[in-house]
Formats: sequence, C-alpha cells, structure tokens
Amino acid sequence: MRTKIYILTLAMISLFLMGCATEPSRVEMDYGVSQKLAVANQTLNPDAGKNIAPVAGLDGPAGQKAYDQYLKSFDKPEKQPVYQLGIIGQGSK
Repeated sequence: MRTKIYILTLAMISLFLMGCATEPSRVEMDYGVSQKLAVANQTLNPDAGKNIAPVAGLDGPAGQKAYDQYLKSFDKPEKQPVYQLGIIGQGSK
C-alpha cells in the first residue's frame, strides 16, 4: 500500500514540475508584434525625423487660435430664452 502512495506522490510531483517547465507559448513569443506592425504600417514617412528643414504652414499664434476654436466647437451653446406671447380675451366678450 505504501508503494502505491509513493508512486502516486512521485507521479503528482512529476506532473507539477512538467507544468512549470513548459516552453513559451506562441502568444508569449509574439507578444507586442501586432502593435509594432500597426505603428509601422501607419507611419507615412519613416525618415521624416531626419529632415531638419522648417515646416511650411501656420505660425504659432494662428495655430493656437485655430486649435482654440476647434475646442470651442464642442462646447454646448447656451440656450436662448424662450418668450411666449399669449393673447388674452380671445373669443370671449
């Protein structure tokens, strides 16, 4: 009876140790690759950082004003007051 317990215990320990000694899964080996590929595919010009020529476009104050107007476009407009005019005595004498 004791030998069966020893064999069973040895088998259980072996199974536990085999579970810890597995190789990395395919998911673990490819972790982060999809994000790197997405960034690489969305980059229009990878060499843009090497170009030190000034950028043609809006100057700082004009760009800031355009950006501020863009942000204001998302604000809720104030509700205009509603005036109701009633006519008194209509149809009665």
